[in-house]
Amino acid sequence: MNYIVSMDLGSNSFRVLKYDYVNHKELGEYEKVVATADGLSQSGNISDEAVNRIITAIKESIQKLDFDPSKALCITTAAMRKAKNSDYVLQTIKKQTNATFKIIDGDKEAELTLLAIKNAIQHHGFDNQRFLFVDIGGASSELVIVDNDTVKKKSFDFGIVTMSQSTDNNQALLDAQSDVKEFLDGKDLKGFGFYATAGTPTTIAAIKQGLNYQTYDKHIVNGTVITKEDLAYYKNFFSTSPQSEISPLVGSRKIEFVIMGVKIFDMFYDTLGFDESIVFDDGLKEGIVIEALQNL
Repeated sequence: MNYIVSMDLGSNSFRVLKYDYVNHKELGEYEKVVATADGLSQSGNISDEAVNRIITAIKESIQKLDFDPSKALCITTAAMRKAKNSDYVLQTIKKQTNATFKIIDGDKEAELTLLAIKNAIQHHGFDNQRFLFVDIGGASSELVIVDNDTVKKKSFDFGIVTMSQSTDNNQALLDAQSDVKEFLDGKDLKGFGFYATAGTPTTIAAIKQGLNYQTYDKHIVNGTVITKEDLAYYKNFFSTSPQSEISPLVGSRKIEFVIMGVKIFDMFYDTLGFDESIVFDDGLKEGIVIEALQNL
């Protein structure tokens, strides 16, 4: 077997990458919104409906990419970290698909995503010495600051799914901003590059580039600049446009999740002091592969 398969089961999306490590090229990708964390804030559990969506997506990815799931590198993140029934869910997934998922903590999630982002910004010729990035997930969000040889990272306990289903969205957003400010501890970020990854930034970048859910192309999305004005425009667009106009752009993503994602993204702009960011599709699934290559 001359390929590596990474599987990233997130709190909102499920993503797979098949990579030829002999010829150093991607052989295929798969992504689907499974909303793992949908209802988690209320029940404390991953729902049966979410488990069924996950199993269906895994089977679809196997069929599309043609790989042995028992040999895949499978990780899962915040929703499984939080869920009371995560052991049962992962056992069920393994029984139904033969894929064995490992729950990683927030630090490891940020570390793997950093590998992917650093590789992406190097490839595109951006400064990889002083930069920061945000990864806005379904049940957690990661912020990593790289200042030459110093790396400061944190996984925050908020995401687009869990925050949108909180009892008071506005207060939850203020609490999140307070947590980010505490982490920054007054650090001056002038001169740093600001990058963003995950569903909300890449969705906005794709729409800005004239793409939709069906025509999504990460190679077009990578390097897209998103301004605060863009965020204001899309927040208004998603809040006022009919579902029939939005659905082709965002696929099966729930509109309330999309709107909350834009609000969280905008909160990071305000708190970090930036007017624009550069978006990359690369994230956890690429980081898993890069780490595996380093260990060959």
